[in-house]
Amino acid sequence: MGAGIIGIGSYVPDRVLTNADLEKMVDTSDEWIVTRTGIRERRICPEGKAASDLGTVAAIRAVEDAGIKVQEIDMIICATITPDMVFPSTACIIQNNIGIENIPCFDLSAACSGFIYGLEIARSLIETHRYRNILVVAAECMSRVTDYTDRTTCVLLGDGAAAAVVSKVEDNYGILDTYLGAAGKYSNLLYVPAGGSKIPASHETVDKRMHFMKMEGSTLFRIAVNAMSDSVKKIIERNKISPEDIVLFIPHQANIRIIQGVAKSACIAMDRVFLNIEKYGNMSAASVGVALDEAAKSGKIKKNDLICMVSFGAGLTWAANLIKWSKND
Repeated sequence: MGAGIIGIGSYVPDRVLTNADLEKMVDTSDEWIVTRTGIRERRICPEGKAASDLGTVAAIRAVEDAGIKVQEIDMIICATITPDMVFPSTACIIQNNIGIENIPCFDLSAACSGFIYGLEIARSLIETHRYRNILVVAAECMSRVTDYTDRTTCVLLGDGAAAAVVSKVEDNYGILDTYLGAAGKYSNLLYVPAGGSKIPASHETVDKRMHFMKMEGSTLFRIAVNAMSDSVKKIIERNKISPEDIVLFIPHQANIRIIQGVAKSACIAMDRVFLNIEKYGNMSAASVGVALDEAAKSGKIKKNDLICMVSFGAGLTWAANLIKWSKND
């Protein structure tokens, strides 16, 4: 038996932040944002809500889609870089929210690559035959670390969550292969400076806006295209398939130009690339999960289809996987 996704769900908040809204906040324009990023709007988590609230809804929807009871979940992995708090883990909060007790729960910090990292961990544990159903959640409130005075970053980020139930599936189906990578030497290119043990929160760190994301965009662009392209090529080569065998390519929704560059390098036609970046922007770990759910629910994925997902994020981290879809939707 293999291990694969038997249930998928997602959730984005109702509040929409449009490019027109951002024009009133910083020196930017709809044309500038769309031309450079492909983003037209993004979703924002309501005040008083957190990543766990978004993740809880996505988790419930994934369990329902899997056709199992929440009590049949054996473990929860939550991929997030915007946890509710430093501790306890957001996974533990989601566990309580959905009414499960006495199962292992932990958070995973791999930034935008977190959902694929989480799926691979779940797959490995399922294949040990010690776990039956593992819930992988990616929940992000990127608006909480967005500096809305910085025109270069505030246009990019949005909030959302996705979840998948990973279980045993028919042999030769499910998650066929995964490639994971990281390069800590580039950690200074995308980070939040303060709030951890190195630079604890203080009046000074707040005044200097050190609790918001900082990014070296031009350098990241080049590394992202190269790392994601290389990851997809490795997946294709290792599994002895051609780019044409991939029915749907689901890349991290960070920047339309990055997506186009990766697709071109990997020889994947844009008509087989799933895009929802214009609606949501970059939701970090939740991006590929939300895209996968929307693709499945819209009928773009059918049983036997080969799907390739790829992500790139802070760390720097990157990840790609190959899935033979096993669900009959």
